[in-house]
Amino acid sequence: MGRLRTNGWRAGFLILLLLLVQLPGSARAQENLPPRLFLPLIAASSRCQANTGENYTAITVEPPPTDRPAAEHADLNLALRSYTPTDGFLGLVDYTGATDPLAPQLYGLFSDERTGQFTRLHRVYDWNWACNCRGGPLAYPPVTLAELATAPGELIRVPNSGYTIGGGYEVLVLYATPERITLKYTRNDNVVHGFTLHLEGVCIDPHLLALYQASNAAGRGNLPALRAGQAVGRAEDDTIGVAIRDSGTFLDPRSRKDWWRGR
Repeated sequence: MGRLRTNGWRAGFLILLLLLVQLPGSARAQENLPPRLFLPLIAASSRCQANTGENYTAITVEPPPTDRPAAEHADLNLALRSYTPTDGFLGLVDYTGATDPLAPQLYGLFSDERTGQFTRLHRVYDWNWACNCRGGPLAYPPVTLAELATAPGELIRVPNSGYTIGGGYEVLVLYATPERITLKYTRNDNVVHGFTLHLEGVCIDPHLLALYQASNAAGRGNLPALRAGQAVGRAEDDTIGVAIRDSGTFLDPRSRKDWWRGR
């Protein structure tokens, strides 16, 4: 009995000593990991069940192609601008002024065409093209990106508008990553004219993403085209981010007269 206790104490001491020897190396190994590179990928692979069952096609784009790589273009890749939280009314807002009767209707993001439940509001950052760098948050309108409530994994679709880009298609995919997408309601590879829709926190269908990546690598003469109501992916979590632009200008996604008519 006494010998077992002595041997057990010695074994425990040796184990503790080994742990103490190994801990600094383990800590250094953890410190050397690039978490921004690996951890998001682990999270995305476990949370994003993006397959929608849709088929996707690329169509010809009106020249010229975008003037720089899409991932480095602050009009296409919203991550370059980013956005900052702001306060405001979490519901539809009534603006005065003219409206486009053919504008995209954002209830079409959802299969049940519900009025969006606004959960958080943000201001997108301006972009200084002279230095190709981020400016301050856009001052007007007071909200330029909104988070809408979703069920994790629910399908996210292309909102319908009164426009078409030919062949029954509604939008071009100007930019896509596993968790964001930029859609354009014209056949141009820019945001200069017409409506542009940025969606954040959406797990993009891997087939659509692969088609975009192949089209982008081939020079962007063709880009994926989507029909109204076609699914682009699934909500990653309990909200998605929505920003909408008209001829490059960011507008308020809460505007009733523009994006939520009749609601």
